[in-house]
Amino acid sequence: MHAVEAALKNPARRANRLLLTENAERRLTEAVGPIKLAIERVTPRDLDRLLGSDTVHQGAMLETELLPEPEWSDLANSANGRPLIVLDQVTDPHNVGAILRSSAVFGASGLVMTRRHSPPLNGVLAKSASGALELVPVALVANLSRALDELKSAGFTIVGLDGDAEQSIEDIDWSHPTALVMGSEGKGLRELTRKTCDSLARITTDGPVASLNVSNAAAVALHTAMLARRK
Repeated sequence: MHAVEAALKNPARRANRLLLTENAERRLTEAVGPIKLAIERVTPRDLDRLLGSDTVHQGAMLETELLPEPEWSDLANSANGRPLIVLDQVTDPHNVGAILRSSAVFGASGLVMTRRHSPPLNGVLAKSASGALELVPVALVANLSRALDELKSAGFTIVGLDGDAEQSIEDIDWSHPTALVMGSEGKGLRELTRKTCDSLARITTDGPVASLNVSNAAAVALHTAMLARRK
């Protein structure tokens, strides 16, 4: 419901078709006000047939066009001191959606992903982002190392998140324009990406488990950056 509500509120999002149960229509109207798009009234079973019985749809389905795709340079130019998140072949849409949500909560300027080996910006990801897909711009690049080099030329410091790094994220000078690079769920940062980074940093831990899921790690790092900016 949050994803549908945010999409309807986003003037840049072109919506084509809206299917709602009676209960979902009442909830959505309370949240967004009068809905201009024609509503197709359906039952929960209708949506189960369309989306699959294992999909938790909350009585709402919205068919839309993709958002206009920004350039990574647009994200860099509008950063205003906020970190830019760069994902190195993070493929799970649930993780990317959760990272978008943390980016919206803690004030990242945007998200950069590779055009290949990244999940599509579809309903699964939008639902995991809980509305943040409409709030945090996502740029897709063909070559990640080239994009990182261009970010360096634009004045950004490139920091790769790595559990074995000597430096901790608390020691980073977040006052400079910073791009935080996060690796894939299993392999972490690729070797070329690691070499392209200006430095590597780890999240300080104090427990029997050595690492975090990539989306949890993003939330911790972005919160650390936010606290540092406020100081």
